[in-house]
Amino acid sequence: MGVFTHEYEVITAIPPAKMFNACILDGDNLIPKIVPHAFKSVEHIEGNGEPGSIKKVTFGEKSQFNYIKQKVEALDKENFVYIYSVTEGDALMNKLEKITFETKLEASPDGGSICKTTCMYYTIGDFELKEEGIKAGKEKALEYSMPLKPTSWQTLTPIETITRLR
Repeated sequence: MGVFTHEYEVITAIPPAKMFNACILDGDNLIPKIVPHAFKSVEHIEGNGEPGSIKKVTFGEKSQFNYIKQKVEALDKENFVYIYSVTEGDALMNKLEKITFETKLEASPDGGSICKTTCMYYTIGDFELKEEGIKAGKEKALEYSMPLKPTSWQTLTPIETITRLR
């Protein structure tokens, strides 16, 4: 098993508290309404969104995947930190044990947010994740969010790095 990491930042004009509330705390309700072609629904299987909770995300018609299950690992509302793992679903492609996302929102100098995310891909066997595959997946995800008009509220910064940890 190997662990590959991918780090990136998204900068928005929205303050961290407002961004965290919309995307994390109320995201399960808002995101399927905003981009229904990408996300059909989010169902809480266990818990209420706190650490240990399990959610089933059903993707919309434009997605190449059907569903994933997520486990909430950590939720720090005061420091705007959210960690969850994708533990099941066709997005793991029978090649990944899980994917863990660690997201932290920080205030930017202009009053907006810097969203720092680290993705950790835990591979099965000797499968090796390629940088091109990660970037292609991220570009596809950004296509799905086009109704959000990302050019008007976010820009990706050039600090994307991918490393193999094990």
